[in-house]
Amino acid sequence: MGLDSQELGSFEEAGRRTNELLQEIGRVIIGQDEIVRQVLICLLAGGHVLIEGVPGLGKTLLVRALAHCFGGESRRIQFTPDLMPSDVTGHAIFNMQQQLFEVRKGPVFTNLLLADEINRAPAKTQAALLEVMQERQVTIEGESYSVAEPFMVLATQNPIEQDGTYPLPEAQLDRFMMKTLMDYPTESAEIEIVRKRTHKRIGDDLQIDDLEQDLNSHAHKEDIITLREICALVAVDETVLDYAVRIARETRSRVGMLQGAGPRATIALVRSARANAVLEGRHFVTPDDVKQLAKPVLRHRIHLTPDLEIEGSTPDRILDELLDAVDAPRV
Repeated sequence: MGLDSQELGSFEEAGRRTNELLQEIGRVIIGQDEIVRQVLICLLAGGHVLIEGVPGLGKTLLVRALAHCFGGESRRIQFTPDLMPSDVTGHAIFNMQQQLFEVRKGPVFTNLLLADEINRAPAKTQAALLEVMQERQVTIEGESYSVAEPFMVLATQNPIEQDGTYPLPEAQLDRFMMKTLMDYPTESAEIEIVRKRTHKRIGDDLQIDDLEQDLNSHAHKEDIITLREICALVAVDETVLDYAVRIARETRSRVGMLQGAGPRATIALVRSARANAVLEGRHFVTPDDVKQLAKPVLRHRIHLTPDLEIEGSTPDRILDELLDAVDAPRV
């Protein structure tokens, strides 16, 4: 598709490196292979991810392990009702000795930011992330400050407890490339988790020292940036692009859909499909790449009518029906 042999080699190497990273994280995050893969796809595609799951499934450990693998920095913000926007972005403080204002940057200035229980904070605090998620910069007292690259927000929310929460507005949800659903591990995986977390250990500490900090002999943050650039070079045939657009447009016209996905969703679907192709060591996107990622990319961007919700329908169920109805191209 117009790529020379040298570029093809880079895709194969990128696939090998990203799969090494998957294996490294899998040594610590047991039984959540699909979630780890989706989070890595978001990182490679330059997106952000919203993780929904009950407490205790390893969301914090996932962020720390991912950052550790490429030598990045991670920070965690516990969102609470009294959290202020400046607690996220930072603020300016007056220095009495020097008689000038100093900027103290907030925890958002990192590589991987864990926004834990993001729906516990009011809308004004949630909105503090909008600028940095879209533009990779933060404005403090009229001055703009860029965040380090690579940068990614991993937000979590509990699907059960809704008392005292503030549902994320549409503009906030649309900033997340994917919404992943973290479920309980299988019985065998849970046995392995308990064995590893209790063998010769005191307390419930998060041990990630056994992770190698390299992605193929000496990986750094620059390697993730390079992998992102390789993902952007993945070829997308016009028929596959049309397939992604038709899927997104079908969400807007399908019966029972109160609100469908916008163009940003289509862009996210193509970008994530490119990253998935790199994980497979390919230099081109297939319809299966698009179909495989349609649910995590679209499930938080569509809204069903009250009638369908009363009947017990879910976004995932409607998306399954939609994907069966939209013909995939043969390439």
